[in-house]
Amino acid sequence: MPDPKLKNVFEAILKYGHDEDFAPRMDEEFKATQAPAGSREKLEVLAERIRSGQPLWHEEDRSDYTGLTGAVRPRD
Repeated sequence: MPDPKLKNVFEAILKYGHDEDFAPRMDEEFKATQAPAGSREKLEVLAERIRSGQPLWHEEDRSDYTGLTGAVRPRD
């Protein structure tokens, strides 16, 4: 049974030596992000989700690169 006093998966591992019983919190603070995969912003969102004890992935997170443009670098 999940321990509601544990803040995140790291605390569960420290306490029990594994994460098998940890259940992420899906509260009103768990929101989707439109940050593209691999971007610094997306990595920061994922890191904060883990620290906060939330699930890593949100079903409404951006799943493609539609509408994005990138910098073009000349080839050497």
